[in-house]
Amino acid sequence: MKLTRRTALATGAAAMAAPALAMGKGPMDAVLDHHDALGLAALVASRQVSAGELLEAAIVRAEVLNPRFNFMAQKHYDRARAAIARGLPHGPFTGVPWLLKDLNIYLAGELTEGGSRFFKGQRATHTSELVRRHEAAGFVIFGKTTTPEFGLTATTENRLTGDTRNPWEPGHIAGGSSGGAAVAVAAGVIPAAHATDGGGSIRIPASCCGLFGLKPSRGRVPMGPPRTEGWGGLSAHHAITRSVRDSAAILDATWGLESGSRYGAPAPQGSFLSQVGKAPGKLRVALMLAPPAHSPVDPECLAAARAAARLCESLGHHVEEAAPAIDAAALGQAGFALIAPAVAADVADRAKATGLDPAQLLEPITQGFIAYGKTMSAMDVHRANSAVQAAAIEMARFMTRYDVILSPTLAAPPLPLGRINLTPDCDFATWGQRAAVFSPFTQIANFTGQPGMSVPLAMSAGGLPIGVQFLGRYGDEALLFRLAAQLEAAAPWAGRRPRV
Repeated sequence: MKLTRRTALATGAAAMAAPALAMGKGPMDAVLDHHDALGLAALVASRQVSAGELLEAAIVRAEVLNPRFNFMAQKHYDRARAAIARGLPHGPFTGVPWLLKDLNIYLAGELTEGGSRFFKGQRATHTSELVRRHEAAGFVIFGKTTTPEFGLTATTENRLTGDTRNPWEPGHIAGGSSGGAAVAVAAGVIPAAHATDGGGSIRIPASCCGLFGLKPSRGRVPMGPPRTEGWGGLSAHHAITRSVRDSAAILDATWGLESGSRYGAPAPQGSFLSQVGKAPGKLRVALMLAPPAHSPVDPECLAAARAAARLCESLGHHVEEAAPAIDAAALGQAGFALIAPAVAADVADRAKATGLDPAQLLEPITQGFIAYGKTMSAMDVHRANSAVQAAAIEMARFMTRYDVILSPTLAAPPLPLGRINLTPDCDFATWGQRAAVFSPFTQIANFTGQPGMSVPLAMSAGGLPIGVQFLGRYGDEALLFRLAAQLEAAAPWAGRRPRV
């Protein structure tokens, strides 16, 4: 492929013409608009602003914007104020407001409902190890963001909190399952937020909302207690951010084994933040334009991936079309065999403890997962694990020939609300097909355990963000950060904001 730099930058340059964030006009609005999380921490450290001022500014924005976009699941404002009053630890993010996703992460004494009416009112009895690391880094936790029920779909719509709306176009999805986190960042409430990814749930909303989202390697970031893995190792925790350097610095503050970990990613050579700005070298890039199942891809998403390929080649990388030989049917079956029994078990435990009737409270597609999970045998789960291992081995072999895999993040721009929610106008099988063809590229990294990132390099003709995905070798987030920073410098996206 002989490609030109001018063409590669066309999409990014056009997107920069999008309207900037139209928010308040006070000094704290300017602070929130023009600084990433590390920038805010630097202002606090130099006493140009206080942690209390940042918190109150973020709360004001959350209160103004949440009625329109619906991204706040829980509000912990008084807890945050009390934390500042007690004195914050010294860390890389001291004084920076922070939101947790309301799914499988716990803050002792606070509600943890997972987007489900069935878990309404449940309070955590302990604090997750990852939350302890967030707090040790100096983050000020002032709430939790919305998620679909149990994180089971790629849109953040549920019967407990309602529909989370995309700030670029409120009639469209924000992505899922970390949609609330993405909206909080895209709308300008905070520059970074906690997120999780079990099938693309960091990268999907990052793509839908025009943000940077990295899923780390399996075992990189703590998952517990009480469980040190999610969905048989498919799920991972990290963040959605505006800047690449924030994502790297957050990973520096949170990576590492927790007590009782089943597995852990290899230790990095130096900090992740130190990789931001380093030249990645001449990379061998595999351009994957067709999903493993060869389902259709929207022309605009294909165009975004091709433009990213041209940009990469203009930066000195070698790009060629190639894809690993992944058994899409086997992995699709494996995903259901790992996720559905886990959901069924959690619901059964909750029903036994509370006497609640899941059939009266759970959404229809969630009930479909449970019914499917109850049919799974131990042999089915064993075969699912074998399929996942086979995919990981094939991917590792493929990655001996390439440094990264470039693809669309999603197979279509953000969908209208109501298309893939958990209370759809269709049966379980039809819903599954709709969901699968929307996000056929992201799930690969969850099965193989490798890191992946969605980079906000494009916009649709209709004014909606389109992300481009890069997958790296297992344990090598450092290379992704080097490449991401190079792309960020070549096709900047910091000034591209929705008008809210």
